[in-house]
Amino acid sequence: MREYSFLTTWLLEAGREQVWEAIYDSERWPQWWNGVLEAEKLEEGDDAGIGQFGRYIWKAKLPYRVEFFIRTTKVERPFLLEGDATGELAGVGRWRLFEQDGVTAAIYEWNVHTTKAWMNALAPVAGRVFKSNHDYVMRNGGVGIAKLLGVPLLASD
Repeated sequence: MREYSFLTTWLLEAGREQVWEAIYDSERWPQWWNGVLEAEKLEEGDDAGIGQFGRYIWKAKLPYRVEFFIRTTKVERPFLLEGDATGELAGVGRWRLFEQDGVTAAIYEWNVHTTKAWMNALAPVAGRVFKSNHDYVMRNGGVGIAKLLGVPLLASD
């Protein structure tokens, strides 16, 4: 099992509420986020969204698809969204949103480990490639959300 910790920041010239709505509505991600092949809500959460359960399939530059499930564990609208992942990747994903002077920083932490034997076997030599693949998908997300909202993407790291 190989563990990965990724940190991504999007700076968008948009209000936090706009950015929150786009991120929170994950079923629409395939419409604007290049790399998200499928996003499906399997179970509703409570009134706050806690307990919501979804299935996601992603593909980036490498010739493989990754499927995992996320159960929402924390929702503090429009500041924090967190969930536990299971499937081919397992761990915790966490969105934090900050706004100042009409610019929103959407910060995503993705602390996961691989569960497929082939990914674990290749990890010592392919870890950098997996990171590059992740970064590629997240850059696509930054470009996509900016286009969706009709706002400039000021930075995507």
